[in-house]
Amino acid sequence: MSVKLIAVDMDGTFLSDAKTYNRARFLAQYARMKAQGIRFVVASGNQYYQLISFFPEIAHEIAFVAENGGWVVSEGEDVFNGELSKAHFSTVANVLNDVPGIEIIACGKGSAYTLKAYDDAFIDMASKYYHRLERVSDFDNLNDIFFKFGLNVSDDEIPRIQALLHERLGDIMVPVTTGHGSIDLIIPGVHKANGLRILQQRWGIEDDEVVAFGDSGNDVEMLRQSGFSFAMANARPHIKAIARFEAPHNNEEGVLNVIEKVLNGEAPFN
Repeated sequence: MSVKLIAVDMDGTFLSDAKTYNRARFLAQYARMKAQGIRFVVASGNQYYQLISFFPEIAHEIAFVAENGGWVVSEGEDVFNGELSKAHFSTVANVLNDVPGIEIIACGKGSAYTLKAYDDAFIDMASKYYHRLERVSDFDNLNDIFFKFGLNVSDDEIPRIQALLHERLGDIMVPVTTGHGSIDLIIPGVHKANGLRILQQRWGIEDDEVVAFGDSGNDVEMLRQSGFSFAMANARPHIKAIARFEAPHNNEEGVLNVIEKVLNGEAPFN
């Protein structure tokens, strides 16, 4: 079975820890992907406006499963938007406001929103992931389409807060770890795998024709769904247990090394 789609997570996967990738090498590979009829999809928890900034040369011709599947764009065209009802948005915001020690980002289609009360250090960090970020007094009366909440949580608190949110919000939103000191709350069923499935149906691509790369809890469904699933060498053990294969470390161009094998028809792609 030939490969027809390559899907990559960004942080801890496609990007090095310095948030860079070998552009010259990848663009040469991308030209070969196009020649072989292989689609390229960026599947990330990050904001669409941030993701396109990494691919200025080709953003208009590739696809993005952004916000953990909340927003799917192909060749600049909106394909799918998840949407929280206003009632659910208010319920979630109220619960989160009562959890001490976290910072909250409400992720909308027009922008992300966070509170003016938070310090500048947090805003500077958040701005790296959210290129459109508005500071607001509170989360009441925001007029946007919302599909995700991002929470900044200290690493040692993640298990406790994830369990707490699962208990209080599990029927409305699912807490997933993203791998960089944060938890994302996503709409049930609106995950990366769902976004990929929508694109696959659009293009007539089967699961066993998909290569997917990931390293964190928000990649689990995508790795389970894809025929050629790769966990990064730097991924946690439970992610490696889900994936069928392992790619080299994100700081060693692990994804590009595997893409090279895809393009050359080397094992396991032969």
